[in-house]
Amino acid sequence: MKLQNKVAIVTGAASGVGKAIAELYAGEGAKVVVADMNEEATLAVVNAINQKGGIAIGVVANVMKEKDIQAMVDKAAEAFGSVDILVNNAGIMDGFRLIETIEDDLWDRVIGINLTGPMRAIRKALPFMLQQGEGVIVNIASAAGITGGKGGVAYTSSKHGLVGLTKNVGYMYAKSGIRCNAIAPGGVLTSIMDSMGNIDMAALKEFQNGAGTQRREPVNPSEIATVALFLASEDSKFVNGTVIAADGGWTSY
Repeated sequence: MKLQNKVAIVTGAASGVGKAIAELYAGEGAKVVVADMNEEATLAVVNAINQKGGIAIGVVANVMKEKDIQAMVDKAAEAFGSVDILVNNAGIMDGFRLIETIEDDLWDRVIGINLTGPMRAIRKALPFMLQQGEGVIVNIASAAGITGGKGGVAYTSSKHGLVGLTKNVGYMYAKSGIRCNAIAPGGVLTSIMDSMGNIDMAALKEFQNGAGTQRREPVNPSEIATVALFLASEDSKFVNGTVIAADGGWTSY
C-alpha cells in the first residue's frame, strides 16, 4: 500500500473528486479525515470507507471559516496524531461570469473558498509537517488555472492564485521535506456545476468553443484521484511546486 498509516485530510470530500480521493487514499492504507459542509454526505463517505476496512472520520467544515479549518486540523491530530497529507479540493464555480457582470459578493465567495481556504488549511497543517520533517500538499486547481478562457473571471483568478500558492509553498518548504503540487483537471463529472448559479450564457458559449479538444468529457473523478495518489505517494518524491494538467490534452490546444 502506497499510503500505509499516513494521515490525510481531504476537503470537499463528500462528493466528486474529493470523495474519489478519500476512498482511494483509504484503500491505499491512509487514515482519512473526510471534510465537507454536507454532514449527511460526509457521514456516508466515512461509513463506506470504514465498512470496506479502511479508516476514516468525518468533519463538517466550511473552508471559508478559519475556525472550521482549525477544528478540522485539530481533529485529525487528535484522532490520528499527525497530518501527513493535505488535499485542498473544496471549490465552487462562478457561472462563467465576465468581469463586467461579476458582483463583489460572488467574487469574494469564490476567492474565499477556492484560494483563501486552501491558504489557511496549509497554514494550519504546516506546523505538523515541519515538526515531522515531511509532508505532502495537493491542491486541486483547474484547467482554468493555467489558461484564460476556460472559466469565469472569479473562478479563473482563484485557480491562477492557487497555482501561485502551490509554487510558492513548494519552493519555500522544499528543504523542510514538504512537497506541494497541484492538479489542473478539465471537465469532470462532479457536483461543482451546481455551484455556478446564474450562468453567463454568452461566456459559456465561448468557453464551449474549445471544449472539444478534451480527450473525452467529462471524465470520471476516479481519473483525477489516481493523479492525487501519485502526488501523495513516494512515487512522486522528486515532483514539487508544479501543476499536472489532467485534462486529456485540453490545455494543449
